[in-house]
Amino acid sequence: AVSPLKRAASSATSQASESVKSSFSAGAKAGFGAIQIYPWSEGALYQVYAAVGQITTIALEPGESLTGAGPIAAGDTARWIIGDTESGSSANRRVHILVKPTRPDISTNLVVTTDRRTYMIELRARESLYMPAVAWAYPAPPAGQRQTVPAAPVIPAEAARNYRYGLQVQGDSPPWRPVSVFDDGLRVYVVFPRGIVQGEMPPIFVLGSDGEPQIVNSRVHQNVLIVDRLFGAAELRLGSGNRQQTVRIVRINPTQAADAQPASATGGSPS
Repeated sequence: AVSPLKRAASSATSQASESVKSSFSAGAKAGFGAIQIYPWSEGALYQVYAAVGQITTIALEPGESLTGAGPIAAGDTARWIIGDTESGSSANRRVHILVKPTRPDISTNLVVTTDRRTYMIELRARESLYMPAVAWAYPAPPAGQRQTVPAAPVIPAEAARNYRYGLQVQGDSPPWRPVSVFDDGLRVYVVFPRGIVQGEMPPIFVLGSDGEPQIVNSRVHQNVLIVDRLFGAAELRLGSGNRQQTVRIVRINPTQAADAQPASATGGSPS
């Protein structure tokens, strides 16, 4: 006899697969769909399908913040690249979880804890099913209940900046190439050209001592990507396959870094 738990799991998986298929937009490339919006239900397990060479964005509710020492926990961090970033500011600030499998036909679970709820997600890597973006439709908050708006991050003044990073571009220089990279002893700030939009800003992957990408907490404030730790090397990647653009950020000594910074970045301030 099949247990009720197994029947429920099988039913949930089947429903998720049908949901993915039905979400594909008309005229889209076969097997690739538009944004998937789930109705929020406390305690539910949500299936998210990803593909090798593609980044799936899991968007949280505007104004929602990650909480705890390890707000993003995954069962398999060796074969999945998982990070986070932010878009917008004040009431429009939004956390995005970025997931990318390193091979097809693998799966793991993901738990995300915030100041409003806990997300339980099942990640599945497939060749034919792929969700570029996932979000939720949330119930309206009770009348009179106000949601807190986190304070905007503070970009350090010029005197507090350590310019000790160089840029290495693979192939042609992309239009989003950073104009400046510095740290304040605790965080690294990657300054992009003024006027860059969120969709053009690449995710960042910190490289470990073995050269493998690692999970990194980051957020976006205007045209500045803020990484919540120091690092020796990291890569900004946008696109996939032969069209992937990569800029490597490498920590070097202050003299070399000063020479490596573009003239427009030395003395300039982020927007």
